Amino acid sequence: MSIQTEAAPKPKIERLPPLPPQETVYRPIRKRFHLAFFLAFVAAPFTNLMRFDIPRQRFYFAGFELWISEFAIIFFAMMLLMFVIAASAIIHGRIYCSYACPQMIFSEWSQGVEAWSKRIFQKVKTLSPQTKGLAAKALFYSILLVASVFLSFVFTSYFVEPRDLLGRLFHFDLVTVGGITGATVTVITFLDFTLVRQKFCTTVCPYGYIQGMLQDKHTLLVSYQDGVGEAKDCIECKKCVRVCEMGIDIRESPYQIECVHCGDCIDACEDILRKVGKPGLIHYAWGETPKAVAALEPWYKRWGFRDAKRVVILLIMTFYLGGLAMALSLRRPVLVEINPDRSTMFKVLDDGRIANLIRLKLANRTGKATQVRLWVEGLAGAELALPANPVLLQPGETFERTVELRAPFVQDGQDVHHIRILAQADAARKADAEELTFITPLKRK
Repeated sequence: MSIQTEAAPKPKIERLPPLPPQETVYRPIRKRFHLAFFLAFVAAPFTNLMRFDIPRQRFYFAGFELWISEFAIIFFAMMLLMFVIAASAIIHGRIYCSYACPQMIFSEWSQGVEAWSKRIFQKVKTLSPQTKGLAAKALFYSILLVASVFLSFVFTSYFVEPRDLLGRLFHFDLVTVGGITGATVTVITFLDFTLVRQKFCTTVCPYGYIQGMLQDKHTLLVSYQDGVGEAKDCIECKKCVRVCEMGIDIRESPYQIECVHCGDCIDACEDILRKVGKPGLIHYAWGETPKAVAALEPWYKRWGFRDAKRVVILLIMTFYLGGLAMALSLRRPVLVEINPDRSTMFKVLDDGRIANLIRLKLANRTGKATQVRLWVEGLAGAELALPANPVLLQPGETFERTVELRAPFVQDGQDVHHIRILAQADAARKADAEELTFITPLKRK
């Protein structure tokens, strides 16, 4: 006699009503940032927002044409940039990688163009699958080749004057350093965006490894937070894995070096779970702070300033920004250097006047022509023997020579006279003054 037992009833699955769409969708926001940073990347060398002109030994920053000798300004600019990168890594983690890095922007763009090329030919019914694949590749490589030439031109313009580089491009220059550099960068760019793409981030770029050293328990990251056992809400749809550009599973760890904190997995999880009435399980978090706790924190903590270290970093950045602003405000657009040449103490001219030699250097550090007027104070009748006064200087031109400072002989029992030589450019509000001595004989021979 067999005893049959009734099977245990299956638990009822609670059907929750769908939740409204999430308020913040990160991918469209990120793409708008991509567009803004791409435009900034293209515009910077042409507007002199930031550019190194290696052939002319100039550094352009915020519209200022800086000479390599202007150490203070370049120092403050480099230190500020270094602390901005470090602060970004400490406070906001890999946000730069996903929102601003040109490598990531162009890698995702090339993937989008490749997918678009395939879709274009999939609609053509008269072609075989093999022909469609070849045509899609030909279109993709053609677009990417044009883009590589353009991007290499922009990149090289950060180091060579753009108008000069454009002339080399039109003449297919493969002889000079600028032309060879442009061609080499074009090939590297093409290979990068066809073969390497995001692999660059985990094999070549050091920023991910630096991030691992700089981050702490309060650094912003993408965190997966769920219960355990029967309390887990994850339905194993794995959409977060499928949308990941870096090919990782964020559920394994938020500290994977491949994770660039782009937020695509956040959008994917919210999209799926909200359809079944549950909030997403992935979100941006300061360290591993629960989402509910982070929403109740003060505004300064929600912006990332969560401890004294971050406040100190902000103060240091403010110091270097202030130092840079002060150095730029005190900068003289026309450099004036006036020094005596004592190889000859003095010389008596045929007309009886006395001449001293003066080493004069005038450098126009602006982008437009200017005139510099020079005159002497403290010695009656003194003048500089210049070809023309004022001296006309073209943009970037340097006037450097030894000239005679001539003055009538004065029988006053002194052989050393204290004088001032002043130089004032057109756009300068006040003149530069150099105090020198003018040497004469005690008696006229």
